[in-house]
Amino acid sequence: MNRITVNPDRSIGVINRNLYGHFSEHLGRCVYGGLYVGEDSPIPNVNGMRTDVVEALKAIRVPVLRWPGGCFADEYHWEDGIGPRESRKRMVNTNWGHVVEDNSFGTHEFLELCRQLGCAPYITANVGSGTVREMAEWVEYLNSPGDSTVVRRRWANGRREPWGVKYWGVGNESWGCGGNMRPEYYADEYRRYQTYCRDYPGTKLYRIACGPNTDDYEWTRVLMERAGKFMDGLSLHYYTTTGPTWEEKGTALSFTKSEYYEMLSKAARMEELVVRHGQIMDRFDPEKRIGLIVDEWGTWHQVEAGTNPGFLYQQNAMRDALVAAIHLNLFNRHCDRVAMANLAQTVNVLQSVVLTEGERMLLTPTWHVFDLFKAHQDARAVDCFVETDAVGEGEWHIDRLTASASEKDGVLTVTVANCSMDSAADLVLRAPHTGKVSGRILAGAPDAHNTFDASPVASAPFTDFVADPHGISLSLPPCSVLALTLT
Repeated sequence: MNRITVNPDRSIGVINRNLYGHFSEHLGRCVYGGLYVGEDSPIPNVNGMRTDVVEALKAIRVPVLRWPGGCFADEYHWEDGIGPRESRKRMVNTNWGHVVEDNSFGTHEFLELCRQLGCAPYITANVGSGTVREMAEWVEYLNSPGDSTVVRRRWANGRREPWGVKYWGVGNESWGCGGNMRPEYYADEYRRYQTYCRDYPGTKLYRIACGPNTDDYEWTRVLMERAGKFMDGLSLHYYTTTGPTWEEKGTALSFTKSEYYEMLSKAARMEELVVRHGQIMDRFDPEKRIGLIVDEWGTWHQVEAGTNPGFLYQQNAMRDALVAAIHLNLFNRHCDRVAMANLAQTVNVLQSVVLTEGERMLLTPTWHVFDLFKAHQDARAVDCFVETDAVGEGEWHIDRLTASASEKDGVLTVTVANCSMDSAADLVLRAPHTGKVSGRILAGAPDAHNTFDASPVASAPFTDFVADPHGISLSLPPCSVLALTLT
């Protein structure tokens, strides 16, 4: 028997809504055809943003959206994406597919998208091929209420009032595609760049330094030691893959039992990374002022057959949904250090919540996980103790159950996933309740997925439980994610 004990009297803090953030890069069909189709498109849109996608993202309460990259950020020059579209500079996206980037989606368009979504913008600025002045003037263009030549360009482009963009990333993956820098060098560059990112009246910036790739703990140590006092956040990137090498990754829909558990075991490794990087951060920041910003995470499979390999288009199955549940539960449990997380990427790229094809759109199993978990946003994380066994195949094993819990306005939300590929989990949940209990569940075969012709994978009401003063008893199907609400 598996047991989960929830104690609302114990809490590590509030779950920042930004743990449920997303990431949109100029990569493949994420922006063009995914988020943005232009005002003249026959696809229904508002100011160029496709209506169906915007409504789908609003439904899961997307709190923050990161843009323009990713590797693209460090070859992006913001001035190329403002002003009349017909006169904007054209370039070739050398990172992703060598396709023409016409810059028709730029700063104003991104902030219009954020306005429609009701979310906070998170901009990653160009350190790799940019300049301090370029970043400083981008901040000024967006945030200054003054009367300068830079601000007058904003006025001329149709925006009188400043946007007040708070979240700024100072470069992306500076250890790799963002400049192949050493941590000591980047620490000094970060200190220099952030100096000229000014706080303008009404907006205090939240400055995010480029943090480590996966388990590069030395990068974290050097950045915290040399630049910690100048940062508000430190990023972390980690992708979940299967296969012997990066070049020999597995596929989204065809996998063995061992590969299923390999994927989930590697997803669970995120907890080790959060804890160990957090321990290093604690040495320099014991009060946890600096947030750990996991601004790229998710599954990375081989691209779908017949698609541009530089577009990173992949399907999304129930196995991916379990990966999402594992991550979101552990982010909730570590909300005292993790302040933001951004799934990569929003539409048509990697672990998307939405896929599009022309005028058609579908919601992936991962979208449904975010829908089940959205009640955790800005709720108080409460103690959630899980007693369970391990499941797996060969060298890959993982706890059968993963869970987290939160409380807000007298309502307790518990999210739990059964990671077993093929066996149900009998569960007793011990948590205070008045007898009013409701639930929704997402379940299916590990390779179950939605297509543009049929969407069989969706959450449904869950009523197969018995609630009494001693707890809630239920049987959780294999490969499933459950959200229970207790009053």
